[in-house]
Amino acid sequence: MKRVRLKAKEIAKEKGISQGRLSRLSDIDIKTIQRIYRDPLTIVTTETLGKLAHALDIDASELIESVPDDD
Repeated sequence: MKRVRLKAKEIAKEKGISQGRLSRLSDIDIKTIQRIYRDPLTIVTTETLGKLAHALDIDASELIESVPDDD
């Protein structure tokens, strides 16, 4: 089975956007941003995905990738 991984950390780093700035730009709580950075396999809502994409000025599809399950 495949899992979905969020690439928010990598994309934000490429764009020079800190966690704090990403939190402000996306209107997502800093603790949620920190959780996504720590565990990119964390489950998020489509609303959060959309907010991250908007803040990073990318299409939401660019934020996700399929990765093999560890099992």
